[in-house]
Amino acid sequence: MNHSPSRREVLARLGGGFGGLALSYLLAPALRAEGEPAVHDVRTKSPPLPCKARAVIQLFMHGGPSHVDLLDPKPMLEKYDGKAPPAEVADDEKITGNLLKSPYRFGKHGASGLEFSETLPLLAAHADEIAVIRSMFTEHRNHEQALWMMHTGLTVAGRPSLGAWAAYGLGTFNQNLPAYVVLPDPRGLPVDGIRNWSSGWLPPLFQGTAFRSEGVPVLNLKPKVARPAAVEGGRLKLLADLNAEHKTRHPDELELDARIASFELAARMQLAATDALDVNRESPAIHRLYGLDKPVTRAYGLRCLMARRLVERGVRFVQIFMAGQPWDTHSNNAAGTRSCCEQTDQPAAALLADLKQRGLLDETLVFWGGEFGRTPGAQGKDGRDHHPYGFSVMLAGGGIRGGQAYGATDDFGYRAVTDRCCVADLHATMLHQLGLDFSKLTYRHNGRDERLTDVREAKVIQKLLG
Repeated sequence: MNHSPSRREVLARLGGGFGGLALSYLLAPALRAEGEPAVHDVRTKSPPLPCKARAVIQLFMHGGPSHVDLLDPKPMLEKYDGKAPPAEVADDEKITGNLLKSPYRFGKHGASGLEFSETLPLLAAHADEIAVIRSMFTEHRNHEQALWMMHTGLTVAGRPSLGAWAAYGLGTFNQNLPAYVVLPDPRGLPVDGIRNWSSGWLPPLFQGTAFRSEGVPVLNLKPKVARPAAVEGGRLKLLADLNAEHKTRHPDELELDARIASFELAARMQLAATDALDVNRESPAIHRLYGLDKPVTRAYGLRCLMARRLVERGVRFVQIFMAGQPWDTHSNNAAGTRSCCEQTDQPAAALLADLKQRGLLDETLVFWGGEFGRTPGAQGKDGRDHHPYGFSVMLAGGGIRGGQAYGATDDFGYRAVTDRCCVADLHATMLHQLGLDFSKLTYRHNGRDERLTDVREAKVIQKLLG
């Protein structure tokens, strides 16, 4: 009696598991059965609008950088240091005390005279390429909800991140690398972990792919023991047949499509990822530019250099995260803020300089910022608490008109008061620069056409555009 083994049985008997088989199968996609298009893919898609940016690099500053110490100088904090804030800017939730001046000097930089704190001297040298949004505000003062808002557009968990929307809408230029790459800190994950780069209810194909900056970039990417070509070919053909049969019995299953596509990508990445992430191919001068020769800047500089190499090779969206929430300066704000700047200022400035030198800055949108700012009033003796009512972020490249401060907070840096910019406006503007209409980039979920900005009356901030 003939017995046709099931897909599961064959995978188990061959011992290599699904991963090992898939890698060899997917190195030769021409052997797939005909008529098996994936439900979703990351092939390059033409943007519906004229686009200025081909890629985004997001330098995410977990914890909430202090806008009044970095990007939004407030002389009134100096004048009223140690005094109770006026009633019109008093802390709504009564969790901070008297006003706390910045310990840092601010100076004007570039032809534009844009002001930066002394803790960001190298980024300040790029003042004429940077637009600072000083009028950001968000909807929650807790880290998790504010992170969900900044990454996914709402203060609820489980939605797709901005990077996932970009991958869904545009795909990637390089089919041998993911559309959406994440570079976490080797010292640990950021607050809220992998949800920062989740695809939510978008197909899993569009979630961020984490690359390691130390050791092997992607674990388990290559088989431990090389196999003869004839063996690989047989395994390849067998897996192609099994996958074809399995998909006919389980049509329209996004998880299955995503898994097959992921293993296909993993196979191609064997040939491309190592090259993309091998910074040893860069010159000593480039290593010094990014601070790879100094312990304090090496970790962040390495990831910034990797980000440049990735967008150079066609990756659509790259995020760089820091471990934990280093900007969360509830105590000793001055030392904590300076420490974060010492780690990130040189690498971030090097990224801008390197992109510009290579002709990539015009088509790469660089974002710098966190989930909220920090209070103008003191928490305890020398700290600052979470502050959602007014804060600052930076944009550069990708068609952004640099050398400007957009919007303003009040005299004490408490509330955004002029040209107020909500997170939906920021998202709409970034999508617009990628050639995507935020109102039309939708995905049908539970009977509703979902979008990144949800139903908010978002707007593209025209004054930011070059």
